[in-house]
Amino acid sequence: MHLRETISQAFDSLKSNKLRSFLTLLALVIGVFSVIVSTTAVAVLDNFFTNTMSMLGSDVITVQKNPAVQLGPRDASLRNRKNIRFEDAEELEDRVRIAEGLGPLTSFSFTSISYGEEETDPTVVVRGANDQFIENNAFKLEEGRNITDEDIQYKRNVVVLGKDVQVEIFKTEDPLNKTVRIDGRAYTVVGVLEKKGQIFGQSFDEIVVIPYTTGLKNYGDRGIGIQLRAPEVRRIQETIEEVTGIMRVIRDVGPMDDNDFEVLTNDSLSSTFDVFTGILYAAGAIVGLITLLGAGIGVMNIMLVSVTERTREIGIRKSVGATKKAITNQFLMEAVFICQVGGLIGLVLGVAVGNIVAVMIGTDLVIPFGWLIGSFFGMTLIGLLFGVYPAMKAAKLDPIESLRYE
Repeated sequence: MHLRETISQAFDSLKSNKLRSFLTLLALVIGVFSVIVSTTAVAVLDNFFTNTMSMLGSDVITVQKNPAVQLGPRDASLRNRKNIRFEDAEELEDRVRIAEGLGPLTSFSFTSISYGEEETDPTVVVRGANDQFIENNAFKLEEGRNITDEDIQYKRNVVVLGKDVQVEIFKTEDPLNKTVRIDGRAYTVVGVLEKKGQIFGQSFDEIVVIPYTTGLKNYGDRGIGIQLRAPEVRRIQETIEEVTGIMRVIRDVGPMDDNDFEVLTNDSLSSTFDVFTGILYAAGAIVGLITLLGAGIGVMNIMLVSVTERTREIGIRKSVGATKKAITNQFLMEAVFICQVGGLIGLVLGVAVGNIVAVMIGTDLVIPFGWLIGSFFGMTLIGLLFGVYPAMKAAKLDPIESLRYE
């Protein structure tokens, strides 16, 4: 029997049992959908994280109290860690020889910024930093100037505005040298940052930057992070080793004790995120495979019922010369066909729904071609595995007994 004729007969058989075929297709669609929707969503997050890391620079090193990403319950030792202080940053800056661009970094407040009758939402982050903040965080000045050493020394109430803040409160005016109010205090605008974008709905541009000494004066002391840069990308590991050694001395960490701080790079963050996404990929695949196993059993069941219902048809075909191979191929083709139809529907729905995440966080759409190809061939394999027994049973029927079947 030719392949085209076999496919045609398989399609006619499915049409003749619409409800049963629909229920079997539904199980297959759900199985493939569960795999593809999860892998697509994870691929979107992975792509988004990669793009975001590329915006932050590959030579930046961050020293902070706790890990950036914590999987599982929080270790008790993390709760007992001392805060990193501005004094630690200043001492580190005095001691380092390889690292450059060192700057303390902390958030002093989440608040609104006002100018005259204009006011932002109370979601603006007030960052305390020095003149290295802009370069360390891959910002660029659009106009005005950066924070200077004199601003730090004299604890001046000056501020550099993020683009979202500038657009919201200075709709028609030049913001430079204007006075804005932050938590009831007056600050002179000395600069405006270029627009950078957002991550997970949180804007990079909804910030203002003040001298860290001014923040200490107005808000009080608190724990911080420290940012610095390697002189070149190939010297990152050397820089990390230098910074780690000095920080251990500053924080009185014993020779046999573990670090009570974290030294992170964008690469290390990416590695941590890769572990996280790997877990999500594996979980999605396991759930999908279990669902597909159930769907495969459903395919076998519908094919066995089909063999029973079409016993006389099989007997007639055998009596006019149909071979065991032809009968086997027909029923196998029906099993594979229904699996592939269900698989294709599940693939399309999975990609579409998975990319809703991309729309929500404002990033590029992703099509996980590897998973799509693997799922399609996987459905073919399921059709073959769960269709072979019904096909062999149909091929072994006795033509005389089959013609007598009622």
